[in-house]
Amino acid sequence: MGPKVVVFDISVIRALWETRVKKHKAWQKQEAERLEKSALEKIKEEWSFVAECRRQGIPQAVYCKNGFIDTSVRLLDKIERNSLAKQSAISKERNKRSSEFVFELTGEHWKELPDSLKEQTHLKEWHISNTLIQIIPKYIELFQAMRILDLPKNQISCLPAEIGRLKNLKELNVRFNCLKSIPPELGDCENLEKLDCFGNLELTELPFELSNLKQVSFIDISANKFSSVPICVLRMSNLQWLDISNNNLSDLPQDIDRLQELQTLLLYKNKLTYLPFALLNLKKLTLLVVSGDHLVELPTALCDSSTHLKFVSLMDNPIENTQCQDGNETMESEQDRQHFDKEFMKAYIEDLKERESVPSYTTKVSFSLQL
Repeated sequence: MGPKVVVFDISVIRALWETRVKKHKAWQKQEAERLEKSALEKIKEEWSFVAECRRQGIPQAVYCKNGFIDTSVRLLDKIERNSLAKQSAISKERNKRSSEFVFELTGEHWKELPDSLKEQTHLKEWHISNTLIQIIPKYIELFQAMRILDLPKNQISCLPAEIGRLKNLKELNVRFNCLKSIPPELGDCENLEKLDCFGNLELTELPFELSNLKQVSFIDISANKFSSVPICVLRMSNLQWLDISNNNLSDLPQDIDRLQELQTLLLYKNKLTYLPFALLNLKKLTLLVVSGDHLVELPTALCDSSTHLKFVSLMDNPIENTQCQDGNETMESEQDRQHFDKEFMKAYIEDLKERESVPSYTTKVSFSLQL
């Protein structure tokens, strides 16, 4: 006799399953309604809402009325929109107030400053770049509130003596221009803190009168034709950063240790054959960068890994510049090269500064720098 086979009607099984599903859904609905009416759920919702309002810095008086908390999402959205609108208005007002004291100009179609500028003597900042402007007018003396003169990448060939009457001037940036000299009157700007003459290519000296600038903490005269450290620089008692790289230095003054506040000294791409022992007297000096190609003598203490000084010796292999028939192209090419060089060293120096200690293998670094 064969096996017995039990046969069910599939519709019976399906009806049983659908009944169970309906009962489960009904139970879920009842549970949801119970939780909705529950005081605990209401308290949880209010606490979450209050926490969100506090996170956004919304005052309690806004969402709490007569002891009851309005947890409406619309209220939160409205408050957030009002807050954003208020912040935007404040930002616009701040920018408006700021722009009222800032003059900006850029573009090669500018060959001289607009005539209307002389009437805006309330300005505190000039930002003029990438123009063909060659002359800064004498009426600059009228801008007694001037604090920042930012004039990079123009064709400025000289600065007026009247610049010395800007007693509130704090920053002067004339990098990548055509300056061959700096007016002695700049020494009268007693509040000057930053002087940037990088990449003018033809500067050979700074006037002795700049010795009066006792607030200067930053000097960049790299990529010029200095054959020695200017005397006035040695008298800037607050100087912390000196970049005189890419010049024609053959030696350093024996009294360089007068710069007791100096922290960073950049000397690479010069023709130095030795470094004076006076450098060891600069107790705050933490970074010294030189080109090691011509060095035959240097204080061994500079390479001592136990000191806080990060001494870097770069081995340079400069490519001789090819002369172009077009003088402007030659200058642009040279400026691009100097700019690349500067950006490279800036990134390298920032990397060094981020290191808390000086590993022995980075105390003295030699590598090929080909630009």
